Amino acid sequence: MTNRLLVLVFMLFTAFTLATAQEEVNKDINDLIRKHGLDQSQAMEIAGWITDVYGPRLTGSPMLDKATEWAQNTLTEWGMTNVHLESWGPFGRGWEMTHFEMHANGPGYWPVIAYPKAWSPSVKGTGEVIYLQATNEEELATYKGKLKGKFVLFDTIRQVEELFEPAAKRHDAESLLELANAPEPTPRPRSNYRNLSGFTFNQKIWQFLSEEQPLAVLDRSYKGDLGTVFVSGARTAEGRAQNTDREVIPQFTLAVEHYNRIFRNLQRGIPVQLSVELEAHYTNPDEMEHNIIAEIPGTDLKDEVVMFGAHFDSWHTGTGATDNGAGSTVMMEAARILLETIKESGIQPRRTLRLALWTGEEQGLFGSRGYSREHFAEFPPDNNTPQSLKPEQGKISAYYNLDNGTGKIRGVYMQGNAAVGPIFRAWLEPFKDLDASTLSLSNTGGTDHLAFDAVGIPGFQFIQEPMAYFSRTHHSNMDNLDHLVEADLAQAATIIASFVFHTAMRDEMMPRKPFEVETTEKESDSSEK
Repeated sequence: MTNRLLVLVFMLFTAFTLATAQEEVNKDINDLIRKHGLDQSQAMEIAGWITDVYGPRLTGSPMLDKATEWAQNTLTEWGMTNVHLESWGPFGRGWEMTHFEMHANGPGYWPVIAYPKAWSPSVKGTGEVIYLQATNEEELATYKGKLKGKFVLFDTIRQVEELFEPAAKRHDAESLLELANAPEPTPRPRSNYRNLSGFTFNQKIWQFLSEEQPLAVLDRSYKGDLGTVFVSGARTAEGRAQNTDREVIPQFTLAVEHYNRIFRNLQRGIPVQLSVELEAHYTNPDEMEHNIIAEIPGTDLKDEVVMFGAHFDSWHTGTGATDNGAGSTVMMEAARILLETIKESGIQPRRTLRLALWTGEEQGLFGSRGYSREHFAEFPPDNNTPQSLKPEQGKISAYYNLDNGTGKIRGVYMQGNAAVGPIFRAWLEPFKDLDASTLSLSNTGGTDHLAFDAVGIPGFQFIQEPMAYFSRTHHSNMDNLDHLVEADLAQAATIIASFVFHTAMRDEMMPRKPFEVETTEKESDSSEK
């Protein structure tokens, strides 16, 4: 190692040590936060209302409106100020299911485990099942005139392997070390690398289906078994199913075991008939949606803001518990903890604390991106690359997000912002007994902190225990209150409340990564979560 490199390593180590030593941690405040967050947790009570009473919360649906009203009333009753809705959009039409059933005959009667895809229209009827097997336009043409009134299978059979390992897991020393050693993330280009020929043929299939008018299109998810069904939204040949001028073919996702049974019988030459009845309604005539905003006012630095939030919307087959009733519960509970801590200590935050519950996240981070467009930056139409920044962008110290299920916090993804490392290390130190100590330079995608990171605001997602999130509950019919872990929610709310409070009390705002706005128009990144 050269002398120059030795000097550099020493300087970095000294800077890290000094920053950690200088970062103040208020033990008395942390003790109160622990008291209200761990000993007097209200997390499961909040979660029960969000999920059992007001779930699911599909964007644009009447139930999301009811949940939004409940959240506003609750936050106001707790004593938060400036509780209001901020509109974004237009999103398009909403959707609500009021009745559904599916049955099979072939070779005998049996009820089918299935769920409609969101934005599927009402349908009622009985028909034959046919497998659409086409890899090119010539093969597709052989089905012309053969699909009307039929149930069309869209996927091949999927082999189901018995699991001998548990679906749920927690982080261990090895997985946490891997996160801690992760390098700084490489910025992802915004170019579109989609296989154009494959996309074009897939589009042609849906155009063909639209012309042939089958009774319904059936698929099965790429994962899930034992009756767990992963379901999202219906698709169309062009545009989005939410668009009011789009015709949508009824679409259903079946449990893989039931899909496979139908498929195998067709291979045997045994005809299968299905009966379906779906009653669904399009809603949200003004096409606009809303984020929920609430604040705790600051004092000498009240014009500067610390934001914390989660997405409030969900998909429609479960009650949106782990995705993302858990995150919304934790952030509302963190707000309640802060209110109680401020009341008991008499210490007001220096910066304003702002809670945000986003909607439209599942369809493409629409709520948080809409907020960013309104407050932080100018964007070209249909483009998520900022062209210039607004003054309010410089007033946000940090944004903290939670959206990876029910698992407790094990640390923080720093999103490539190495300068926050010593600060976060000091703030996590008091929570080592709660198993939160890992910092990772890496980023994590698919949720609302990206809307802040994209405009140069320090935005962070917490490292959480994986549990059975992606294997069982994420976007599935099993995403219900029963799969929330009370102790984990309480732990997460406690740590986040401490992070928010200490961010508000610093003399300086949180360090920012180098950031430059793009002056040339690029393609937008609107991929769904």
